[in-house]
Amino acid sequence: MWTDSHCHLDAPEFAADRAAVVQRARAAGVSRLVLPAVEVAHFAALRDLAHNVDAAYALGIHPLFVDRASDDDLARLQQALAEHRHDPRLVAVGEIGLDHFVPGLDRARQMHFYVAQLKLARSAGLPVILHVRRSADHLLQGLRRVPVAGGIAHAFNGSTAQAQRFVDLGFKLGFGGAMTFDRALQIRALAASLPAHAVVLETDAPDIPPHWLYRSAADRAAGATHRNEPAELPRIGAVLAGLRGWTLADTAAITSANVLAALPRLAALP
Repeated sequence: MWTDSHCHLDAPEFAADRAAVVQRARAAGVSRLVLPAVEVAHFAALRDLAHNVDAAYALGIHPLFVDRASDDDLARLQQALAEHRHDPRLVAVGEIGLDHFVPGLDRARQMHFYVAQLKLARSAGLPVILHVRRSADHLLQGLRRVPVAGGIAHAFNGSTAQAQRFVDLGFKLGFGGAMTFDRALQIRALAASLPAHAVVLETDAPDIPPHWLYRSAADRAAGATHRNEPAELPRIGAVLAGLRGWTLADTAAITSANVLAALPRLAALP
């Protein structure tokens, strides 16, 4: 069985056929889904969705949303973590982190929310799910200031040295659709060479489509879709298996065990 360690099933792209998306994932052997939040306004709906589809969830404020968040939202996150601390489906604080790729974002404000959420995760005894986009060194600085109970560095695309520093801090690194592109040399090299215990799989659905779903900007402008979904995870896993020289069964077992190690509360779910 496969585990999708990062899937935004609550995204509007799934509004029309969410139940069918879940059904396809189960039919493909994806037995576990982890649904990270992106902003406080979505917390209640995300939690309800996780319960309705037998998934796990994380609560946090995404760095792309901090410009419209306030310190009151941090207080609401703290309240939600306390209110649902006994909910076995709440497995992490996330998606949190830093984005230094998108232009025009307030980096100081991102760092403020990132460090504050690390502190909330530490207080709650929860791991974190990190957004890492050209920001690995700054994320590591935050983790040295505020150590937490490990977690997952989602969609990792840093250097080998940065990857090792995350691993040394108890993190697993997430690999998904980007790994399926032949030209993604650094990502593929990391996926092939990291310690086996450090690698987890994800789709980031509906985003980061694998190469077989990718459409050019011109195609998308003409109406073509390239929505990713959790049912693609086994095929993404087959790419990892090829890079590592693993069987498909071993790939599913190893990566799923790694997600359970990163997010221990997930093991209590059916």
